[in-house]
Amino acid sequence: MRSALLGWFVVLFALVVTPALAGPREKAQVRALVLSEHPDDAAHRIHVSGQIVTVLRFEQPCDPLKTKLLGWEGRFEPLVVSEKRVLIEPLRALGPDESVPLLVTLADGTAMSFLLRPPFAKEGGWTDQQVDVFKDRESYRSLVSVLTHTLRAKNELEQENARLREEETSADHALAALLVSGAGAQTPFRLFKSWSAVEADSELSMKLYSGKGKAAVTIAVKNQSEDRPWRMVRAKLSSLKSQEPRTVAVRSEHALLTAGQSGTFAFVVDRSAFLDAKGHLETLMLEIYRYDGLRHGYVVLDPRLVRE
Repeated sequence: MRSALLGWFVVLFALVVTPALAGPREKAQVRALVLSEHPDDAAHRIHVSGQIVTVLRFEQPCDPLKTKLLGWEGRFEPLVVSEKRVLIEPLRALGPDESVPLLVTLADGTAMSFLLRPPFAKEGGWTDQQVDVFKDRESYRSLVSVLTHTLRAKNELEQENARLREEETSADHALAALLVSGAGAQTPFRLFKSWSAVEADSELSMKLYSGKGKAAVTIAVKNQSEDRPWRMVRAKLSSLKSQEPRTVAVRSEHALLTAGQSGTFAFVVDRSAFLDAKGHLETLMLEIYRYDGLRHGYVVLDPRLVRE
């Protein structure tokens, strides 16, 4: 069995070290900013990421002649002002100590000051993709926006709590936790192959496991960026043939890797995930998406892994 899979492993290695490809973005990061709630703030912070567009939406049109970035040369694309929207696109990621002032002037002459900053690391690398700006909390649109965002946050919290309750009793999540902690000997998995790769901002070490009725993958990541945290936003398991989503148990050592920090991610797949609608085993693909929404890598999982 082991020798039969050696050629297949070589193909997997080539796939893993392929540069990150564009993939589905993480869910939109939208928030409401009510200026009257922060009357003492001289400049309101907006968190931006390199080569990702951030949109500011206002209640009335903006004056393009009086809306400008200050000291932005070489760091941002030219500002785009279109009616009630201001589009911001950094050419590269801002350093932890970098900040760029933004002045927005509305059609009625109201001037608003903002400070463009890198993603907020304490929130897991939060990037503002859209910010709805309101001058007065009592306005109808402001109330509707705040209520909508509050309800969305409530629903997301309820879903997260339900997911955590389910994971507490999941055998696959327990196995993934053991792999993350380095206690692989306490699991039924056998190591089949390991690889390593070095990229511009990360160093990867990957292991593939086979087990009775289950397969597993671990990825150890070292963040080599000097100024940016690294995080995995999601893992997607699907049929290679039909693209149908399948269930995968995920555990991580750290939710966020700061500069120079290392961490391990583990993925456990049950045999049932390899079965199609007719009960036949099929090949799966595990995709990893990182903080900027790009696909960091993928692994093709052969059903022979769960036949041991």
